[in-house]
Amino acid sequence: MQNLTRLIRKINNLWLKSQAPTQKLTNIKKIDKFFIVLVCVIISTITSYELVTKPIQNFNFTISVIINFFEILICCGVLIYIAKKEDPTLNSRQIFLLIGLLLIVQILKINLKTINPLSIIVPPTLIISQGMGTITALSWVSIALINWPNPNGMNEYLLLITFVSSCIVAILSGKIRSRAQLLQVSILVPIGAFIGLYFFSGVENKDIYNFNILKITSTQENIISDSLLLATLMLLAIIFMPLLESIFGLVTKARLLELADQEKPLLRRLSIEAPGTFEHTLLLCGLAEEATRIIGGNVDLVKTGALYHDIGKLHAPNWFIENQNGSNNPHDELDNPLESAKILQDHVDKGIQIAKRYRIPKPVANFIPEHQGTLKMGYFLFKAKGKDKNISENDFKYKGPIPQSKETAILMLADGCEAALRAMDIHASDKEALNIISKIINSRIKDGQLLDINFSKGEIYLIKISFLNVWKRVRHRRIQYPSERDNSFS
Repeated sequence: MQNLTRLIRKINNLWLKSQAPTQKLTNIKKIDKFFIVLVCVIISTITSYELVTKPIQNFNFTISVIINFFEILICCGVLIYIAKKEDPTLNSRQIFLLIGLLLIVQILKINLKTINPLSIIVPPTLIISQGMGTITALSWVSIALINWPNPNGMNEYLLLITFVSSCIVAILSGKIRSRAQLLQVSILVPIGAFIGLYFFSGVENKDIYNFNILKITSTQENIISDSLLLATLMLLAIIFMPLLESIFGLVTKARLLELADQEKPLLRRLSIEAPGTFEHTLLLCGLAEEATRIIGGNVDLVKTGALYHDIGKLHAPNWFIENQNGSNNPHDELDNPLESAKILQDHVDKGIQIAKRYRIPKPVANFIPEHQGTLKMGYFLFKAKGKDKNISENDFKYKGPIPQSKETAILMLADGCEAALRAMDIHASDKEALNIISKIINSRIKDGQLLDINFSKGEIYLIKISFLNVWKRVRHRRIQYPSERDNSFS
């Protein structure tokens, strides 16, 4: 009975967690909403193609067409809802891409009835899965295959093979982290579709050899042509993926890994011009990655975001203590806490400008302001109050916004813990380190920095433990070797 109660409680907790978004939804302008609805209406009208291809026979026929129209319209709304649920940062451009691909499919399946549905459905699925997620891609496939026309007695297994192939592409592409793996999928899926068509479509053996490249789009029964066309379109989708990422602001796993390459010009600049900041960034990556992995977040996103979160310090590296190498602190010479606070805020404002100049995707650029949130610049606030007790605390707060995703929130917590852990004695106990971590994280919670994030108590605990584990790895001691004149020990 206890096991049953525990299971019911677990299911209930999972349900409640699923209903609370991990971050706020991106606002969409009214004009964009209007055009989105308009495209959905056009899709519903085209899908109800019987309305324009057949004369109105009776009242029941009219009712069925109307029902079909609203069915597709509702499906479009559900598709957008699922996409926003899977990725709350989805903006109007990406929604237009999602429903635009659906519109293209509806037009093609009516006007080009001789094209194999594999070639129409699978390539867009690859794009959607990479850019918007597996669940969105699976939902898109389900809606795209509704009311598929059946000209000349199309084989009943063809749509099934199309659906299975699309689902495989949606699932695999959502996990793929490199372009090379995408190329493998673009080869293996057409081969699998060819085998499926050969064994299940009922095509006669002689038709396999009936290959004519000039009839590649007009021979329904030529499975070699169909498979080659599918492979070609999938390769084209992969080739144009970077262009789509740029135009529609898609952030694929492959794109994140490319941005995380430390040989990228911006990261090379950071390592050369602000080496202390770059070293801090690398340790921060370790903390944030471990915490994100343990709670099931987007590890690739938090890793890339961590690498770029302090690029604003490039505008004046020597004003930040990690880059001063024991030299004089310019803030001491300035001796103006308010101006120093403005310089700290500048590293956020300039970072956003640099991110735009280098075309850093918005989900990555969001780490720049959100990792600081609206935290107080404690050191300079303390100095200012020493001169004037009536000084406004608001002048010594970052502009925000506070973290809007679990990934940016984890980076904020890691940023606070990193300096404290680095300053700890190498002989400090695990308990002392955990107390420091807990104190910093609890102060962020008390300060209201995590108000927009749905962290559970269990997730907070896991984040603390992950930070402790990383600290234990990086603070390891070396064996003290005996000193010898020839220094031959290694």
